[in-house]
Amino acid sequence: MFLSAYHFDGDPVALAAAHDRLYQRFPPESLDLHVCVLEAGGITVFDACPSAEAFAAFSQSAGFRQALADAGLPQPQLEPLGEVRDVCVRDGLAP
Repeated sequence: MFLSAYHFDGDPVALAAAHDRLYQRFPPESLDLHVCVLEAGGITVFDACPSAEAFAAFSQSAGFRQALADAGLPQPQLEPLGEVRDVCVRDGLAP
């Protein structure tokens, strides 16, 4: 699993609402790991793909760019982070 960060600059409340619209376009079973973090100047979305190649293909695809635009999100700054070695999430943590 390959982790990346998508940094969106702007009003975090408006961006979070747009992220929710984008998130609804994807079936939950298609997301291996997906975390949206509110920050003072925007949001960062941490997302995992099966591989670095899958990340590159997805993040640069016309379909993804269109989905962002349809949801009202600007183009993000992409930050490839690397292979996920381990994940620990406490049961019941997600909102």
